[in-house]
Order: sequence, then C-alpha cells, then structure tokens
Amino acid sequence: MSKQYYVYIMSSKRRALYTGVTRDLKRRVYEHKHKIGSRYTSRHNINRLVYVETCADIREALAREKRIKRWLRARKVALIESVNPRWDDLSVG
Repeated sequence: MSKQYYVYIMSSKRRALYTGVTRDLKRRVYEHKHKIGSRYTSRHNINRLVYVETCADIREALAREKRIKRWLRARKVALIESVNPRWDDLSVG
C-alpha cells in the first residue's frame, strides 16, 4: 500500500505564512484551525490552507518542505498564487 504525504502552506488573513508536512492533511488543518500543536500558527491566527502538494515518499516531502522554508517570501507568494491567486481557503468545501 502506497502512502501519501502532503507539503502545505497555511496563511492568516494578514498573509503570515507557515509551511509544514503531514501524512493526514485533514487532521493537521483541523489542528491549525483549532490552535492545537503549533504555538506559531495559533499566535499569528494562521488557519487558512492556501497551498498543498502531494509526495509519495516522506523523504521527498521533508526535503520539499525544507526547500520551501528557505525561500524568500516573494517566491512562496508566487508559488501560492500560481495555483490559488485569490488565496482561498482550500480546506473549505
């Protein structure tokens, strides 16, 4: 059975960003929205899923997360806007 991992970016209404990786995207987004498990995201009201990509391998997912975290903000914004130009919350509907 193949596993799937998710590299994701969460945002606040003011567009503060958080990049993470998880195996259970639904659970992790729920945790962010309910301020569970991350002091940074709860402190900055980061509760909107604005970007997500899948990886088949945990090593690949962790490397991708690390790479994105090293990027300048402008590059992260460009990545988000390439698939979600209105910064919609992808976890809704």
